[in-house]
Amino acid sequence: MSNPLFQQARTAVSSAKQACSTGENAQMSIDKAKNALSSAYANSNVEEQKQLHALQDELNRLS
Repeated sequence: MSNPLFQQARTAVSSAKQACSTGENAQMSIDKAKNALSSAYANSNVEEQKQLHALQDELNRLS
């Protein structure tokens, strides 16, 4: 996967999960991840969209 927005979204969701486990800036991290997912989805192919949907599901469980 060479889509940088896709990579940023994965990283942002990972950071949000970590922030929720530590309690530090959790909501801000979740908001950043939501924005990253939105940007990535608009610029991704079908396979990436499937993976982004799974990441969105993970994010929804956090908030």
